[in-house]
Amino acid sequence: MAIKSVECGTERYSLSYELLNPASEKSILFLHGWGANKELMKQAFGGYFKDFCHIYLDFPGFGGSSIAFPPNSQDVRNITRAFLKAIQKEPKMMIGHSFGGKIALLLEPETLVLLSSSGIVLPKRLWVRVKIKAFKIAKLFGLSGFYQLFASKDVKGMKPVMYEMFKKVVNEDMSENFKNYKGRAFIFWGKDDDTTPMICAQTIKTLIKNSALFPLEGNHFFFLNKGALIESNLTEAVK
Repeated sequence: MAIKSVECGTERYSLSYELLNPASEKSILFLHGWGANKELMKQAFGGYFKDFCHIYLDFPGFGGSSIAFPPNSQDVRNITRAFLKAIQKEPKMMIGHSFGGKIALLLEPETLVLLSSSGIVLPKRLWVRVKIKAFKIAKLFGLSGFYQLFASKDVKGMKPVMYEMFKKVVNEDMSENFKNYKGRAFIFWGKDDDTTPMICAQTIKTLIKNSALFPLEGNHFFFLNKGALIESNLTEAVK
């Protein structure tokens, strides 16, 4: 593990990262989802793509990386871009899970590999709408400190700054970004994913012209034991 200090806007971040096969000319950036870190992506893909330099990064506030204020996805994209410039890497392929898929999309690589990506906003369930309403009422009475009672399971136990970040990024609709993406996209999805349902994958497939969809067995974390299968389906892209 290494730490790279980067500036973005008026803030400075200490970003935790790791490189595998650093001498390889070609590189892949692996981006984790919400509530995870680089170690999860390394667990899934560390034994594959052996001709590439692997770049594993902790987003601000996750793993070993610092956070100063609650950024939105555009901010995280800018921070990640500053990081890549600092380590002098220009990955043509990016593999992103969930929230990481959305950030990879915003970075606009030549080859985009999405693993149950976020970015498609679906109508909220009734219970979620009730919780949001209850939280807003609590804030009116100065009880916002009880946010943990209303928070999604994704943010339970996290610091308030991370909850504020979550509120910024969770409802970002990236439909236009998917539609305007000009590179190649490989969309891998868990058939039993109830966090980002299969309808999200089908929507993204429709929006990105040059894309292929691969429904695989499993849930939101289906990719953890699918490294070899994902690599084999990317044969043309990794040449």
